[in-house]
Amino acid sequence: MQDRTYTADAEPGDDVTVAGWVHEIRDLGGIAFLILRDTAGKIQIKFEKDEMDDDLVETGLDVSRESVVKVSGAVEEEPRAPTGVEVTPESVEIIAPADPELPLDPSGKVDADLSTRLDNRTLDLRKDEVQAVFEIRSEILRAVREQFRTFDCTEINTPKIVATGTEGGTELFPITYFGEEAFMNQSPQLFKQLIAGSNVERVFEIGPIFRAEEHNTPRHLNEATSIDFEGAFCDQNDAMDVVEGVVRAAYEAVENNCADELEALGLEDEFGVPDEAFPRISYEDAIERINATGELDDQLVWGDDLSTAAEEALGQDVGGHYFITDWPSEIKPFYIKDHDDDPELSTGFDLMHPRMELVSGGQREHRHEKLIEGFEQQGLDPDQFEYYTKMFKYGMPPHAGFGLGGERLIMTILGLDNIREAVLFPRDRQRLSP
Repeated sequence: MQDRTYTADAEPGDDVTVAGWVHEIRDLGGIAFLILRDTAGKIQIKFEKDEMDDDLVETGLDVSRESVVKVSGAVEEEPRAPTGVEVTPESVEIIAPADPELPLDPSGKVDADLSTRLDNRTLDLRKDEVQAVFEIRSEILRAVREQFRTFDCTEINTPKIVATGTEGGTELFPITYFGEEAFMNQSPQLFKQLIAGSNVERVFEIGPIFRAEEHNTPRHLNEATSIDFEGAFCDQNDAMDVVEGVVRAAYEAVENNCADELEALGLEDEFGVPDEAFPRISYEDAIERINATGELDDQLVWGDDLSTAAEEALGQDVGGHYFITDWPSEIKPFYIKDHDDDPELSTGFDLMHPRMELVSGGQREHRHEKLIEGFEQQGLDPDQFEYYTKMFKYGMPPHAGFGLGGERLIMTILGLDNIREAVLFPRDRQRLSP
């Protein structure tokens, strides 16, 4: 619409054409107001009934909320208006009328449950606070990409349809691929390792992953966005340095560039960038600290994975982001390298937010014979992964990396109650549409 002016750009004395949605109509008798909303904000349209053409008044005031309209007229200063100006219309055009019976209230005056909101995401996104989440999401992903490039990383894209799963045949979504069975990829893990073994030493990817887990919790999705890194000639400490830099860059970008969005979410006074280095706590020390909190019914022992309750207890004890390092080898994937001086101890690490796990990573096993042993120890057939394992015969450097849950990062940065609020159209056990 070439002659359109955004509401935020309308100045007193201008003749403008504004277009957007009918946010509200206020009829005060002899005078009435239509509040028009576009992506830049809202503007008041004033109808003085006795001084205007009846058809113009009827068109402007009989339209239902959320209809799309175009209004042309003169902009005048009006301190009592929401934005300090108002438009006296010369013409009103109804571009797309809305059904008066809306499934939810985009003004936010009437709450809707999350399921209703997700069923009607287009209407839901017309609310300032919902749109703010996705503006912030976009800024976080921009900042993450920029930060990876400061670490000399190349962005890559790996297949999402694969013949075998990253960690075997569990938790995979099978599909039919030209008459053969294939799967939606759980992770870019194996592919990003292959690229790191080329002359492209440091790579990152931001893309979808698919997990056929039957979880139905506020922190799990079956299609999620993974932020991945892999670096040749890196160890687990280098990978932890990278992920800490990436997470901190995301917070800084939100603080520096999303003031309006934080205000829409009511976070302007409480948001802050983590101001201290993320502590690195060994798995052994983590077990001791969790047990010392007294929050669990049963004491943890070496080799236990950490339950949600255990993570929450340690998170409250630490009070900020932290790493758990040196996990037992037996509970980390086959591709995680063990410590050279202690094969029972892996180089795997997790990055934790006080609320939940954000990252899993570690140094990778780059020695062919050790990699094959890892497959066999976890009951996997190395022959099914020959495309991957054979490249380790041709000079695979030491390398390390991680996978960071994109939605979990957004959820924890903004304090969202449910991970689905960080996804436009989430996929979980109950939701395949829209």
